[in-house]
Amino acid sequence: MRMRFLGSTSEAGACPTLYETDRGTIVVQGLRLTDPEALADLRDVLDGETAVEVPRELITEIARRVLPGPPETASPVSGPTPSATT
Repeated sequence: MRMRFLGSTSEAGACPTLYETDRGTIVVQGLRLTDPEALADLRDVLDGETAVEVPRELITEIARRVLPGPPETASPVSGPTPSATT
């Protein structure tokens, strides 16, 4: 599998970062989520899977750069952007 760097909103190349693969999937590099309450909210986590917290700004910025056409209006989520918990 080969990956292409899509971008990061972090300074100096620190995570989180998104990549696109030659399989048509997205790879997320970031700090593993370790908060017990947040982990308890996850569903159907398979062996070998983990959760990575990504700022909303990263997703919207990368979508704006790589998706064709005008961005669709998304309903905002209230509350502050979470920071990764280690």
